[in-house]
This record gives sequence, C-alpha cells and structure tokens, in this order.
Amino acid sequence: MGIKNRLITMSFLQFFVWGAWLITIANYWFGTKQWEGTQFGLVFGTMGIASLFMPTLTGIIADRWINAEKLYGILHILYAAVLFSFPFVETPTAFIYVMLLAMCFYMPTISLSNSISYTSLKLSNKDVVKDFPPIRVFGTIGFIVAMWITNLTGNKATEYQFYIAGIAALILGFYAFTLPKCEPQKLTKENATLSETLGLEAFKFFADYKMALFFIFSMFLGGALQLTNAYGDVFLDEFKPFPKYADSFVVEYSTIIMSISQISETLFILAIPFFLKRFGIKQVMLISMLAWVLRFALFAFGDPTTGLWMIIMSCVVYGMAFDFFNISGSLFVETNTEPKNRSSAQGLFMMMTNGFGAVLGSFTSGWAIDKYFTKSFSNTTELSTYLQTEPDNQLMSGFIQGQGVEITNGVFSREILMKDWHSIWISFAVYALIIAIAFAILFKHKHKPEDFASVTH
Repeated sequence: MGIKNRLITMSFLQFFVWGAWLITIANYWFGTKQWEGTQFGLVFGTMGIASLFMPTLTGIIADRWINAEKLYGILHILYAAVLFSFPFVETPTAFIYVMLLAMCFYMPTISLSNSISYTSLKLSNKDVVKDFPPIRVFGTIGFIVAMWITNLTGNKATEYQFYIAGIAALILGFYAFTLPKCEPQKLTKENATLSETLGLEAFKFFADYKMALFFIFSMFLGGALQLTNAYGDVFLDEFKPFPKYADSFVVEYSTIIMSISQISETLFILAIPFFLKRFGIKQVMLISMLAWVLRFALFAFGDPTTGLWMIIMSCVVYGMAFDFFNISGSLFVETNTEPKNRSSAQGLFMMMTNGFGAVLGSFTSGWAIDKYFTKSFSNTTELSTYLQTEPDNQLMSGFIQGQGVEITNGVFSREILMKDWHSIWISFAVYALIIAIAFAILFKHKHKPEDFASVTH
C-alpha cells in the first residue's frame, strides 16, 4: 500500500472513532439515561478542558522523546480502553470524569495525525500542500460513515455506539505502529523557559488589538460550534413523542440527516480560496457568523414534515459556517504572524476555539437549557396539548411509560420534562447575531488580495 493510501486509512479511522458517538451521545444521555442538561454541558466541556493542555503536552513528548506514530498508537489504544468502559458508568458525574479521561487521550491525536501525515509525505518526497488536503477529506468521510453506521444499526441511543468507536480505535492504535517512523525532531530548545516550552509565549498576541479581538471572537464562535455538536441530533430525535412526526424519516434516521452537515463541509472547503481572494478575511468570517445565525434559525422553525426543507438547509449552511471560520481563521493567523511565532499562534487559535470556546459553549448552554428552556408537565392534558394530540393517544402513552412514569387519573407520578427547542435555537441564533454585529463594528482589517494569492486546493 502506497504512503498516501496508508495515510488515508489513518485519517478515515481518526475521525471515525469520534463520529461514532459525538453527534449521538445526547440521545444516550437524555433518552436512555434520562440525565440532566446542565451536567450534559460538562460532557462537551471536557473536550475543551483536554484541548487546553494535552496537545501541548503530547507535542513536547513527541518532539523530545517518543516517535509521533508510537505515541499516536498508544493514545488510541488507551482511548479505546476508556470507550469500552462507558456502558458500565451509572452516574452522570462519573460519566463526565470518564469522558474527560477519554478526551485527554483522543484530543491530542488530532494534531498528531496531522504531524504524522506531514512528516510521512515529506519523507516520501511528496508535495504536502497538494497531497494533504485529499487525505484529510477522508477524515470527514470517516466521520460521516461512523454516523451512518451508528444510526442504521439502531445504536444512536445505546451504549453500543461506544463499542463501535472502541473497536475502531483499537484497530487504529495497532495500525499506527505500522506507519513510517516519525522520530523526535527536538525542535524545542533545551534551555527553553517553561513558558516557551508550554507554548505560553503565544499569549503575547493579546497585546495586539486586532489579534486580541480575533482570538476573542474565535472563542465565542468555538462556543457556537459546541452547541450544534451537542444538541443537533437529539433535537431531531425529540420530535419522536409528537404523533404526527413519529414515523417520519427525520426521526428514524436523524443522524443520517445530520451527516448532511459534514457532507456540506467537504464541499464548502473548495469555495474558500475564491471567497478569500474576492472578499477578504473579515467579510468571509462575517459570512461564517451569519451562516451560524441561519443554522440555528432554520432549526428553530424546521420540523420533519412541512419544515423539512429548513432542517436540510440548516445542515447545508453548516458547511459554510464551519469552514469559513475554522479554515479561514487559520489562514488569517498564517498571514498575519511572523514565521517564528506562527506555530504558537496556530496553537492559540485552536486553544481559544476548541478549548476555552468549547468550555464556554458547553457549560453555559447546559445551564441555560435546564433553567430557562425546559418545560414540565404533570398530567396528560398538559402534555397532549403540547404534543398536539389527544390525551388517550397510544403513542403518547408509550412515551410516558418509557419515561418510567405512572398515570393515575390522568396525573403523572412525577413531572415529565421536555426541552423547548424552538426557543433554544432562537436564543442560539440571537447569540450568533450579536457576535456578528460586534465583529463587524470592532474588527478592523484591510483586505489585501495578495495575501491569499497562493491559496489553492
């Protein structure tokens, strides 16, 4: 097998082991376990916490002591072991701690996989700029395939999603040891200060007004990304209690519908060079922010029948929202920093989006949903009115029993809680709109077409 095909296999599995549960875990948390939303926010917050320190730590280890491919393989084997333990976790608090451990093993493998690809391509005298993007696209394909498998096997709300991811992670872990040797480069100075070693020098960029604003807005948009990852699939799945939507394609195959977002992502990547050259980074990022507004607003008014086109359009728009921010943002950092500081700046960009941004979005959204956007129902009359059906509807009765609630003279033994998704998505859309307006006013940047003259795919 040629080096490009070997790296394609790695990239495919790298995101397969994440996609198998990332979009569907909310169905397991809320549907199967029936745990609270505030704590669920902490689940996605663990990704941000792990992203704050683990990529830096593993980067130091790979730079000084251990081959990158070996460290990569070890981390995936450990990640697989943690995934296999999830079905045995019985409390939300324990689940959060176990998830944090899993993310400590998984999150640094994203940057390590890129490093392995770059090194392997260079060792094989390949053109990194030309050959890496097609390899990375297979990562997104792996993510999509994993989503489909989880959905089509009927496991989007079961513990088997973790087994699917765990088996693939175990395969990837052992496969990594067959990849070309990526020996330590020892790029970190032996006499480097602690702040230099840990990449803390990058925080000096906050002394520059434009760069500081860019990183702050990166954090806020990173929060928006966590909202859609955390709640997108469970939102579609929770149309199930509504009798008029229960048998719809969207409800049965919600994860497949959500995969349109990832398909769109692969397509919008191709449009980035044109938009950057024509409009510049500020306008492109504004387009991204407005796309986030549309993403959430279309979800707010969409439904599985007459509003299906809104749900599909929301998924299509996601590609623009995600790519135009993440990839364009990375290119902005590349073109606005000196070579000696470029790696640190890119690390800071990832830290603000996937670290602080993820924590911000996860913690605040979970708390807000529980406090302001959750409805409670104590009897069949109230619930049937909300579900737009009759009090004696059999499907509704089955839903109530599935919640472990008994009915006595139409009164529930305990309250049934349901999320007000319309209001939730509207509030998220307002959040994104405020960010867009603030960015348009505060961020000052003059477009220079020559900065992106060489941007191609």
